[in-house]
Amino acid sequence: MATSVLPPSSEHAAAPEVLLEFPDNRLLIELCGEFDRNLAEIEQRMGVQILRRGNQLLVHGDADQRQAAAELLATLYERLEGGRPVEHEDIDREIRLDRSDEEGEVGPDRQMEMFSGGAVEIKTRKKLVEPRTDAQKAYVKNLYEHEMAFGIGPAGTGKTYLAVAVGVSMFIQGHVDKIILCRPAVEAGERLGFLPGTQEEKVDPYMQPLYDALNDFLPGKQLAKLKEEKTIEIAPLAFMRGRTLSNAYVVLDEAQNATTMQMKMFLTRLGEGSRMVITGDRSQVDLPRGVQSGLRDAERLLKQIPKISFNYFTAKDVVRHPLVAAIIEAYDADEASA
Repeated sequence: MATSVLPPSSEHAAAPEVLLEFPDNRLLIELCGEFDRNLAEIEQRMGVQILRRGNQLLVHGDADQRQAAAELLATLYERLEGGRPVEHEDIDREIRLDRSDEEGEVGPDRQMEMFSGGAVEIKTRKKLVEPRTDAQKAYVKNLYEHEMAFGIGPAGTGKTYLAVAVGVSMFIQGHVDKIILCRPAVEAGERLGFLPGTQEEKVDPYMQPLYDALNDFLPGKQLAKLKEEKTIEIAPLAFMRGRTLSNAYVVLDEAQNATTMQMKMFLTRLGEGSRMVITGDRSQVDLPRGVQSGLRDAERLLKQIPKISFNYFTAKDVVRHPLVAAIIEAYDADEASA
């Protein structure tokens, strides 16, 4: 792809153009989006004008804005060249990350672009999973490199999803013999006893996010067989007591709802050849008033151990609907001003 800065035209005397040339017209169509909606969004959010002429895009605007828009278009085109789609969420994420850089909020994390050439992919049976932000890339790198890793941050940042994806990938490659996923069975306003059915049926709704992640990575029949063989286990945290977990990939989700004693019990289950991932959101503790979150204690006590990694996420790493990031930022701002 070629890029050049053109001198001012008579129509845009005060605003020089950046000319981008794209060799693959099919990918250019995907970049522009249906009815050029991707270009329209970039124009609106970055304060530029983008004109399409054949296989070229001309970007008009102030120097900083047009350069940022041109770099964004080039980045999105590279995604398409790599066989990855460009969705509304990808455009939103790239714009937010670019603004984070300008505000000094990302800083050294940009070095993670060097990890696997900036493109990190996790292979599962059903799909390739791509960590999209720098924090997510650093997190995935630590999941592969450390026997125990913590992922801490708000909802929608991919903590659990990426952890399960790495677990499935390591299982497929034969690095571990089984996958164990667990959560504290703590209610957020409801009580387990009010739910109908057996103990397993009562617990299942609390495990559903873990089932959803596994269904994204493994074919239904294979997943059912692995569960039946106990090669994949999904269970409440309490079921881990008394076990030694060897040659297993173990994920504790919603760890902020584990008590200090439960967290200690879980962490000391680590056996030979195993890996543990602990994910949680410190702002969503559902424990009774006065009960200390085991996640906070673990963070305080274990942070100085070099073989344990801690990764942190913010609203900038949200990969759900863009409104989720705005909602998290609003709550964070309110909490900071309280």
